[in-house]
Amino acid sequence: MKTLTSIFNTKHNTAPFSAIKLEDYKPAFIENIAAAKAEIDAIITNSNVPTFENTIVALDFAGEQLDRLSSIFFNLNSAETNDEMQKIAQEVSPLLTEFSNDIALNEDLFKRVKAVYDQKDSLILTTEQATLLDKKFKGFSRNGALLNEEDKLKLREIDTELAKIKLTYGENVLAETNNYQLHITNEDDLKGLPAGAKEMAASLAKSKELKGWVFTLDFPSYLPFVTYVDNRELRKEIAIAAGKKSFQDNEFDNKENVKRIVALRHKRANLLGYKSHSDFVLEERMAQNPEKVLSFLNDLLEKAKPAAQKEFAQLTAFAKELDGIDQLEKWDGAYYSEKLKQKLFNFDDEILKPYFKLENVLNGAFTIAEKLFGITFKEVFDIDKYHEDVQTFEVLDFEGQLVAVFYADFFPRKGKRNGAWMTSYKSQAIKNEINERPHVSIVCNFTPPTETKPSLLTFNEVTTLFHEFGHALHGMLANTTYPSLSGTSVYWDFVELPSQVMENWCYEPEALALFAKHYETGEVIPQEYVEKIKESASFLEGMATLRQISFGLLDMTYHGKSQTIEDVKAFEKQAMAGTSLYPDVAENCMSTSFSHIFQGGYSSGYYSYKWAEVLDADAFAYFQEKGIFNKEVATKFKDNVLSKGGTELPMELYKKFRGQEPKADALLKRAGLL
Repeated sequence: MKTLTSIFNTKHNTAPFSAIKLEDYKPAFIENIAAAKAEIDAIITNSNVPTFENTIVALDFAGEQLDRLSSIFFNLNSAETNDEMQKIAQEVSPLLTEFSNDIALNEDLFKRVKAVYDQKDSLILTTEQATLLDKKFKGFSRNGALLNEEDKLKLREIDTELAKIKLTYGENVLAETNNYQLHITNEDDLKGLPAGAKEMAASLAKSKELKGWVFTLDFPSYLPFVTYVDNRELRKEIAIAAGKKSFQDNEFDNKENVKRIVALRHKRANLLGYKSHSDFVLEERMAQNPEKVLSFLNDLLEKAKPAAQKEFAQLTAFAKELDGIDQLEKWDGAYYSEKLKQKLFNFDDEILKPYFKLENVLNGAFTIAEKLFGITFKEVFDIDKYHEDVQTFEVLDFEGQLVAVFYADFFPRKGKRNGAWMTSYKSQAIKNEINERPHVSIVCNFTPPTETKPSLLTFNEVTTLFHEFGHALHGMLANTTYPSLSGTSVYWDFVELPSQVMENWCYEPEALALFAKHYETGEVIPQEYVEKIKESASFLEGMATLRQISFGLLDMTYHGKSQTIEDVKAFEKQAMAGTSLYPDVAENCMSTSFSHIFQGGYSSGYYSYKWAEVLDADAFAYFQEKGIFNKEVATKFKDNVLSKGGTELPMELYKKFRGQEPKADALLKRAGLL
């Protein structure tokens, strides 16, 4: 257990994964919580007058070891979990909630923070220090410090229950994902499926000691199936299975969890003096309030809906002409979109895959980061890792100094949740005049290698890698004094800017020439393919935009006002009515597996993907204007966005980089909606 309760005796102080035993976690949490409490007590009992240093800064650095333990445990609970770990998560989550409430509701601590806050106008503070002071004060006021004792108790109860329900929600989704498999023994049923996807399914069947082919709800298995398999009934079967996760009236059902999470969030917001959960959340966002978000989404809806309806009519006519389909269903969307794309652009994603070998794409991302930001990546084999698939890198500046430690974990497995994300195992901060460098990780679920082929990515997987790598750069290039303002610790509707802007390089011939090389011949991707990638980038963009808007509106409808939800399915249907193109599928419900808003941090924040697209299109237009590898623009982006974390208001940082506020025109033009 000592492993988890003291500074790690490892290279760069990295997490000692292989030395950790499951039974170490709970005692370590208990010990680290006690140590953090002692640090807090030392701040409270300090006999000196409260100052910025002895109160605000001390509070920001308190509980460092607990933060590291939490990041290790909860990151692994997403990337390499098992039943035992999930059980521990259920046990330690209430302890952590109680601890954070002990801090947020501690009157003596708040008095010291308030004493410093009340004299802020007479203090000589840097912008970063002023931001930290404001954040610490709001951390108390927004978490109940101004409540009476009775209401503080109610808040604690709500937070403890919420922490547990959100965990259960996520566990249910993971269980439902793992519990389904489509086992096929007749090869004729797989007509249309590319050889690589077929081989992957055969190797999955073999690993389960089954004959034939196995498909799961993991994205690299599911997506090729619904995109390419000609057998419409089988596409329907797997699509319905994906859509009814945790909506099956079984032990993993999430309907009641959805209702309870929404009710508790609303109750919590009211208790703190806010009209709704959305009002509470958006106070700390660029968008500021629910009205502004709804106006933003509805404005986009107005521009995208005509284009989406036109595209849907085109797709419907195409399916009718090709296969006599009268009514397009959800399990037809990806299939006929791919066929139409092939017809219009004479273009198939499968043609591209040989040019996107995973190692080459990763090295391409590294080379682009080197050209833009002057950092290099060196793979190392003496840093501990939690699974053999994980790769470890030292990130160095041109003088060979350590910038960050980088972990990359790319393939699906049983203990890993679906999707792709960036996370951190250690924050950057300056402590005792030492710039502590961050440890950053990206976790994805890409097409794994097979017995005959390396991992060859779809173009969508390529952009996903660049997206998560953009988040990673935000973490790795962090250069702030205080841990709570470092890296991706920014407003949620700003956090997607670095990730989404990086995707743009995937469409540029100059960037593709660096890494899009045929895995067998080494031939650089032909120019005609690059043209087709660019041409098809806005293919069915109206429908894609409508889909994103529908998720944003669903999120805001759940969290924007008080309501009694009788029936989750009916509620969802009504919230998304203005954006739906396909007929409803009775067995399916998105809310019961919408982990972004019910388990992750995106409640009242899903709109931020689109919000950040406006920022990223505007930002990249600046790069295009000056050259996509222009050093001056890249340095401005690094100095004003990537390294600054949450030290200033995002709009101020953006204006320092761009010289002006962002305009939506660049996005609408890129999406072909102007």
